Amino acid sequence: MWLLKKTLTPFILPLAVCLGLLIAGQILLWFSRRQKTAKALILTGTALLFAFSIHAISDPMLATLEHRYPPLLDPLRPAYSDGREGEPIRWIFVLGGGTRTDPRLPVTSHLSSSSLPRVAEGIRLLRLLPESRLILSGGSTSTPVPEAEAMASLARQLGVEPFRIVTEPETLDTESQARAARRYVGQDRFILVTSAAHMPRSMALFRKQGLRPMPAPTDHSVTPRPAFRLRDYVPSVSALDGTKTLVYERAGYLWAWLRGLTAEDPR
Repeated sequence: MWLLKKTLTPFILPLAVCLGLLIAGQILLWFSRRQKTAKALILTGTALLFAFSIHAISDPMLATLEHRYPPLLDPLRPAYSDGREGEPIRWIFVLGGGTRTDPRLPVTSHLSSSSLPRVAEGIRLLRLLPESRLILSGGSTSTPVPEAEAMASLARQLGVEPFRIVTEPETLDTESQARAARRYVGQDRFILVTSAAHMPRSMALFRKQGLRPMPAPTDHSVTPRPAFRLRDYVPSVSALDGTKTLVYERAGYLWAWLRGLTAEDPR
């Protein structure tokens, strides 16, 4: 199931869809008499690619995910209320976001652009909670070192005591990480750290397992900006990447929901 999901997902992402429409249109334009259909496909692919590539469209949509849960600036006074404030927090569970292990590079370059801020946020919260421990989660599919071990190596080099680090190096996706978390946190209330856009799906999956996560989103892409900026209407790779994240997370949530693996926010 995991392999099937990873194989099919790239084909539903915005760039692949747009290129598919453009290529199909070009084939019909050059090798068939269906000229109107060909032009319609090319026009649709071009229009979608433009729309997906401007911040004026991608940012508001991505913000619906990133702003679902407020950042956890102070774990002792969280902005998100689950009705259980005051209970001690013993665990900070950090979800891996990908690695690219290369022994020629420093450990800070081993983590993806998603994993690095997640580990940094986990360490920040660990400093604020002296009695807590850091659980770093993530396995490996294409690198010799699991994500959890790469994140642990960075945490140790940044001064975190080894006894405060727990690694979970077997899981390959958020669904399996949610199932594995119970072995470590039990029924304890714990902090869940992941990218802001990934947090709604993660919270739904973890709550379905009967767990009690407190969200600590990080790695935000959308920040407040003036109501109108001309450059927000100029196509950019960063806007296209934001649309890709949105589609990926929405599709992942839908897939989990259809299989009965999500739980609604109890607030």
